[in-house]
Amino acid sequence: MGDYRHGSMDISYHEKVYARFLKFALWVCIVSILVLIFLAVFNS
Repeated sequence: MGDYRHGSMDISYHEKVYARFLKFALWVCIVSILVLIFLAVFNS
């Protein structure tokens, strides 16, 4: 714990995972909106 310096950790993997998570969340939102529009149009 004594060797730790703030900001020295490599976070490139974390950034990649977070970017993928944001893409996934965006697609979930888009699909959800499309499903709601489909339900509204066809009165399901």
